[in-house]
Amino acid sequence: MNMGNKDTHQQPFYRLGSQLKKLRELKRESMAEVSGAVEIDSDTLSAFESGSERPSEDILLLLISHFAAKEDIASKLWELAGYFSDQSDQVSDSQTVTFLPSDNRIIYTDMLHVIVNDYGLVMNFMQSTGSGNQNVVAARVGMSKEHAKSVIEVLQKTLAQQEPKSLPSRTSKSDKQIKN
Repeated sequence: MNMGNKDTHQQPFYRLGSQLKKLRELKRESMAEVSGAVEIDSDTLSAFESGSERPSEDILLLLISHFAAKEDIASKLWELAGYFSDQSDQVSDSQTVTFLPSDNRIIYTDMLHVIVNDYGLVMNFMQSTGSGNQNVVAARVGMSKEHAKSVIEVLQKTLAQQEPKSLPSRTSKSDKQIKN
């Protein structure tokens, strides 16, 4: 027996990795295609699929979007990654759960760059630095096309509610005197 290879079933995120690999294979995509689509290197994707590493929440969201995973599959992937669980009181000793305080800062941007593919889109909210033509990404948000359409609807409704109502035109006393 070769002791140099770890038993893949002993990898901390083996079940998550096997699900990600299964989704990739169902789409008949190579590791290079998937890693390019979500902007990670193939070695990193390989580590995710083997279960030796867990993708960050951002990368997992991009993978879910890329694979166009249905809600039940997406929920299972989030749970397998340890990001949420209906059984939150049953955390195993081998997992570390960290709760970070919410960051409620508002980031103002003056540019938006959108990348769209067959699986969804990524919006890069940019901010100019003021020096030359340099722009920096202030925030990145990825989502499915369906979710993007619902975001557009919400934005349109919200902006329409905030549009100033036109006031009825008032005529001055002098205008009334002229008409009489």
